[in-house]
Amino acid sequence: MEVIRCAWVGNDPIYEEYHDQVWGRPVFDSRELFEKLCLDGQQAGLSWITILKKQQNYEAAFANFNPEIIALFDADKVEELLLNPGIVRNRLKVNSIIRNAKAYLAFVEQGNDFSAFLWDFVGGKPKVNNPRSMKEVPAQTPESEAMSKALKKLGFNFVGPTICYAFMQAVGMVNDHTTDCFCYKKC
Repeated sequence: MEVIRCAWVGNDPIYEEYHDQVWGRPVFDSRELFEKLCLDGQQAGLSWITILKKQQNYEAAFANFNPEIIALFDADKVEELLLNPGIVRNRLKVNSIIRNAKAYLAFVEQGNDFSAFLWDFVGGKPKVNNPRSMKEVPAQTPESEAMSKALKKLGFNFVGPTICYAFMQAVGMVNDHTTDCFCYKKC
């Protein structure tokens, strides 16, 4: 029996596994959300599969996305990272992860819950859409625009409305699996 997936998946085994096991599954852990937000920011101007293939390299280069460690990265560490062929060697993108770690820490040090803050943009539970095809899936929404503005106000960058919407899809804040996809009902 043929497995029907969202059309964007194609036949790449890496994409299939990501789609089947990760994309659209609700994530509520603040640190995991921080990591995924940073990785989605690295995607700007690139295809997601580029970042997906480098995810383990990013985890190694950025201390498993431990914001306490990343926030201490200095200019020498940035130069070291820019020589790492396992990540996207773009100074703005490397610095964005460090900047986002500092913004994340400042937010949680004030007693805020990063997960609750992000999930509040969708009312605390996954928003279930019913797209019959990928043509019906938007690149951004009013919720992703609001999230983008709020994150930028906190000091985050590489968090435009399109990146925020891709992030919301990835962490299950919205279910944009097409209705014929076998994952639609699971998410």
